[in-house]
Amino acid sequence: MSAHQFTEIRIPIDADNPAIMRDEGLCVKCGACRRVCESDIVVGRLYDLESTGDVPICIHCGQCANVCPVGSITERYDYGNVRKALNDPDKIVIFNTSPSVRAALGEAFGLEAGAFVEGKMVAALWELGADYVLDTNFAADLTIMEEASELVERIVGKTKPLPQFTSCCPSWIKFVETFYPNLLPHVSSAKSPIGMQGPTVKTYFAKYHGIDPRQIVNVAVTPCTAKKFEILRGEMDAASREADIPGMRDMDHVITTRELAKWLKEEGVDFRALQDGDYDQIMGAASGAGVIFGNTGGVMEAAARSAYYFLAGKNPGGEYLDLQAVRGMDGIRSATINIAGMPVRVAVVHGMDNARPVLEDVAAGKREYDFIEVMNCRGGCIGGGGQPKTEVPMSDDIRKARIAALYKKDGDMQLRFSHENLDIRAAYVRHYEKPLSPIAERLLHTSYYDRSKDLGPKGIVEKPLSDARMYRCTVCGYRHVGDLPGGFVCPLCSVPKDKFELL
Repeated sequence: MSAHQFTEIRIPIDADNPAIMRDEGLCVKCGACRRVCESDIVVGRLYDLESTGDVPICIHCGQCANVCPVGSITERYDYGNVRKALNDPDKIVIFNTSPSVRAALGEAFGLEAGAFVEGKMVAALWELGADYVLDTNFAADLTIMEEASELVERIVGKTKPLPQFTSCCPSWIKFVETFYPNLLPHVSSAKSPIGMQGPTVKTYFAKYHGIDPRQIVNVAVTPCTAKKFEILRGEMDAASREADIPGMRDMDHVITTRELAKWLKEEGVDFRALQDGDYDQIMGAASGAGVIFGNTGGVMEAAARSAYYFLAGKNPGGEYLDLQAVRGMDGIRSATINIAGMPVRVAVVHGMDNARPVLEDVAAGKREYDFIEVMNCRGGCIGGGGQPKTEVPMSDDIRKARIAALYKKDGDMQLRFSHENLDIRAAYVRHYEKPLSPIAERLLHTSYYDRSKDLGPKGIVEKPLSDARMYRCTVCGYRHVGDLPGGFVCPLCSVPKDKFELL
């Protein structure tokens, strides 16, 4: 008998899940979490709980938290630990902000969807007492330098198999490790931007400022709940190995956009009244290519810009600054783009339900690509599991507003190429030497694991989608999965079930 309750209605969540948690007292057994995990994410219908030894399979994406109408499922809060570090005079707290946070944080304070609040976000972190505020967009540019260089090596030098899959999304990485480990040789070894930001701060940045890396408390501010899992991966201690400091992690804490908003409200920070703040130097500059990392298709577009330069020795034409072939909200988008006279077959996928047919076809040799971007969350990181719940469930209008904000910022910038970022160039001169150098391989690249044994003896078990009907409250919009029992009232606005419509 399972220790997890109501599994016929909702997804099971382990008590030690590092990314998400459930407050049993708030759960209304609506089934929304099960529906999203089975349909959009597909994980919930690909394994048997008895086969796994009653251990839930989770890729930590947090989409269940996004659709939970009553806040029963949330990210596992870590901002309390960051607050303690800020109050410790022996600690140096460094915040690192991801691209998509600045396109969504304002919504938690009543601003319109997609409001671009980078300056206020930075000012808010200074208000909390940060010692340094850095931009993970810098590491997005760094990721492009390494990932695009790897792609060129695969295409020209045939060093590894094609297609090359992107590696920025930790939910996607755990998904492929668990369900498609045979495709791991195709996944780029380049770490995610947060995976690169962590060791760069504790080696390059620490050395530049004369800081003992053991004093640093590295905090990632991100839209992604899965980053809470990613920073705990065993290999995310590259700075520890490089500096011979046992036990030191590259990134110490992750707080989501929602967490930051919650914390700021608890501290009484008047977010809307803040004057714009500035990032610190040497890891605060980023290109437009780094900015668009938060969008589905953004990593592909950024990589194409620099891959062109690496192959041709010059920047591409203007069409590469508005690469419509990889933009949009279609779940699967494919195109052939010309990179320095070489046709490169690309695909962009968001949502694991969309990824599965692509993965199956690649594994079977039915589709031939050179480069595939995969993101777990619809719309990319802008729809991450730790973003403000402006609407429940999140609409594509919200996603599109956030996407537009990042593309507009990219379009307004003079610096549009990762390889032209002067801070990136300086980091290679002073520290990393060149892309794919030995020190870059040690600090900026990683390896992956076959987790298929976690599925137990049955392996992948394809279960049918739940056929439970969905009802919507016509008063407040709350959605309920499953039949409405006698005496049912809306958990949000308390109207009776006759106010619900069948969808």
